[in-house]
Amino acid sequence: MMSRREGETILIGDAIEIVISHISPTRVRVGIRAPREMPVVAREVKLVGDENRAAAAGPPASALRGLAARLQPPETPKPCDSAPAGT
Repeated sequence: MMSRREGETILIGDAIEIVISHISPTRVRVGIRAPREMPVVAREVKLVGDENRAAAAGPPASALRGLAARLQPPETPKPCDSAPAGT
């Protein structure tokens, strides 16, 4: 943990700088200076993206086959044709 005041910075290596730009009673505004090739996203954004990609991939084929089997109506027995016609 590090304590910082508004306007102070934190360096991570030589390429990343974290700037504390504003502090209020309920929030801290943080600026991040990093190389363009390094993605910087909030953790919540990454988690939602990961969940969306997993949902888009869909369930495995075996789960779909099982679901399809449960949705099929049960087969009804066909009437027996052994009785003679006209009786």
